[in-house]
Amino acid sequence: MSTMTKTDVQALKERARQFRFDVLDMTTKYGGHLSSCYSAVEIMTAVYFGGVLRYRSEQPHWPERDRFIVSKGHAAPLMYAVLAEAGYFGREKLALFRQIGSPFHGHPIQDTVPGVEVTSGSLGQGLSFGLGHVLSGRLANLDYRVYVLMGDGECEEGQVWEAAMAAAHFKADKLTGIVDYNKYQQNGPVSREMALEPFVEKWRAFGWHVEEVDGHDMQAVIEVLKAVQSIEGRPSVVIAHTVKGKGVSFVESDYTYHGRGIAPEKVEQARQEIQCS
Repeated sequence: MSTMTKTDVQALKERARQFRFDVLDMTTKYGGHLSSCYSAVEIMTAVYFGGVLRYRSEQPHWPERDRFIVSKGHAAPLMYAVLAEAGYFGREKLALFRQIGSPFHGHPIQDTVPGVEVTSGSLGQGLSFGLGHVLSGRLANLDYRVYVLMGDGECEEGQVWEAAMAAAHFKADKLTGIVDYNKYQQNGPVSREMALEPFVEKWRAFGWHVEEVDGHDMQAVIEVLKAVQSIEGRPSVVIAHTVKGKGVSFVESDYTYHGRGIAPEKVEQARQEIQCS
């Protein structure tokens, strides 16, 4: 039974709205992957502010912290916005995104920005990193959990399935994968480029506990991420059905915003749609 109130959920939705504004500002000024961020906003808001992830922003290397790995590293603008809100650094640092000499790269690099657990953006590697963290914690007798946010496009890669097979073999029940299943990748629909279906059955066949959720339903995302914490003896994956570019109508309908910002003449329309969403 959820203990979240309507006020709690509304506060999280307002944070999600601010993250969309942050991403809009960063990608309009400096470029970046706008629509790939927007599909994951509610997921990352839920993880950091919905009571799912244990962390201490004032102690980024706290040994007992839970690890959150953004395998789809091109969602860096969103990641930085969330980390700033979580207190890892000041919000003014977001203006350094993709600037020469700045640690706030277009794809995150470990140990350059507080809260970035791994270098990512070369897709397909995050789940392997996550399993490594779980096994390291097991050896060190540390009881932390590891969450890995993956894109659906990277799930076409063999390394993801090697990691999935290994995680089941090692009974890595502290590992939770989250797939941002927005159905599009850089070049077009996932179903056309390299279809993933039957997606749920594949994960189950690899020995994982599987849950599906509307990735934009804040409360549902929080509830399912908390529920899988009780699964024992096998890893879990949450397939979050999302909309690429969620929150801005003309971005939702055009997958080519995957790697480009919104033109200056359309920014105000985007802001109005986000404000009214």
